[in-house]
Amino acid sequence: MEQKRILIGGNGHSQVFLEIALANRHGLIAGATGTGKTVSLKILAEGFSQAGVPVFMADVKGDLSGIAAAGTINQKIRSRLEKIGIDNFIPRAFPVIYWDLFGRSGHPIRATLSDLGPLLLATLLELNDTQSGILYSAFRIADDEGLLLLDLKDLQTLLRWMNDNRRQLGEYGHFSPASIGAIQRRLLVLEQQGAENFFGEPALALEDLMHTDFSGQGVISLLDARDLIHQSPRLYAAFLLWLLSELFENLPEVGDPDRPKLILFFDEAHLLFKRAPKALLDSIEQVVRLIRSKGVGVFFITQNPLDLPDPVLGQLGCRIQHALRAYTPREKKAVRVAAQTFRPNPAIDTERAITELGTGEALVSVLGPDGAPTPVERILIRPPHSRIGPIDESDRQTLIERSPLNGKYEQTLDRESAYEVLLQRINALEAPSTTKTSPKERRGRQSVGEAFLKSAVRSIGRQIGRELIRGLMGSLLGRR
Repeated sequence: MEQKRILIGGNGHSQVFLEIALANRHGLIAGATGTGKTVSLKILAEGFSQAGVPVFMADVKGDLSGIAAAGTINQKIRSRLEKIGIDNFIPRAFPVIYWDLFGRSGHPIRATLSDLGPLLLATLLELNDTQSGILYSAFRIADDEGLLLLDLKDLQTLLRWMNDNRRQLGEYGHFSPASIGAIQRRLLVLEQQGAENFFGEPALALEDLMHTDFSGQGVISLLDARDLIHQSPRLYAAFLLWLLSELFENLPEVGDPDRPKLILFFDEAHLLFKRAPKALLDSIEQVVRLIRSKGVGVFFITQNPLDLPDPVLGQLGCRIQHALRAYTPREKKAVRVAAQTFRPNPAIDTERAITELGTGEALVSVLGPDGAPTPVERILIRPPHSRIGPIDESDRQTLIERSPLNGKYEQTLDRESAYEVLLQRINALEAPSTTKTSPKERRGRQSVGEAFLKSAVRSIGRQIGRELIRGLMGSLLGRR
């Protein structure tokens, strides 16, 4: 029988389910550190996989890799199952493909600079308006000149060429050498953070995130973000936003399918919106609003609901709110905002309950079969079927080697692009000034016009000189 809903948890009196057909209305998992957000994320990913829906999620702490191994039942889990009313719980593993932007703990993920675009790249580099304008000009020049921008060295070489040819490129605007130098320095910092592993080819094929296994289960694509989140959190955010925009631009319209084509879980979601320019925020809000018609659902995981802009927060159909602490004015405001986003339940003081929730407890509201949000319920989150905690690195490597994608992305492709083309132009311009030639060879390279002009100048010079000497001699003789 086809699975149509996912059990989130219960309280002994009732159970709360997420309707799979409505999962593309997006969702939020929020709560303070250590309150159980990871388990909530995990049980939803398991449910989608079991229903045949592929999942993409980022592992920022390293404790999600255990989803590829079956869990165990201990007394604590057994007690929780009894409280929720689950009597058919069977531990099991789920199909997983491991990814890593650095290519160490999973298949490499790459995208070209052209795919990322100037808006996301300017945000990633934290450029000011002037520098962003130069970056937009660089992308326009690359298009007009037929230059491929694939990796960081392509853009570095293009910026050098733009600086050397500022006057000839005046139609694209004024290029300050100082601003170009600032962009180049930011690119060097990005390269030192490991971004050169991300920019390039072969670029990620979106269909490789939407596989099902031989039994019909949705494959879970797990991005190892442990190093990425610490070394370059802005690159992590830029990658997630690029992935979201690529799916929006490339997937066909499907309306309201019986189940989503893909579910995305964005952990540390505050990084997506932190210090993002208004143009990018507007773009994110539009994509989140419209991507559901492509069959894609997005779940944001963060500590504080205030981390998400109101236009995004207002579009989330499923809400799982774990405990929040309310010691500071901002924390009290977050509790108040979180409580106000739920449909009221007369039996629950929502604002008070948020501060009283224990670990593994949550306030939950989902969309009912009619599409309307259900009244908030206080429940225990069900235990995951898979292992709680990470798997051994040796087991991870074994799964990577057995992956159907093993070998597809491991080898870097470096085809001719802006770097090679512009390097040839630069070398061609510099070659005459570095090659020594004899006077006879230099005279031989002069055009007929140049030779005639130089000869005329010398002749006129000699004639003027003779007239001056005659006048000077006549003056001296007259004095005598």
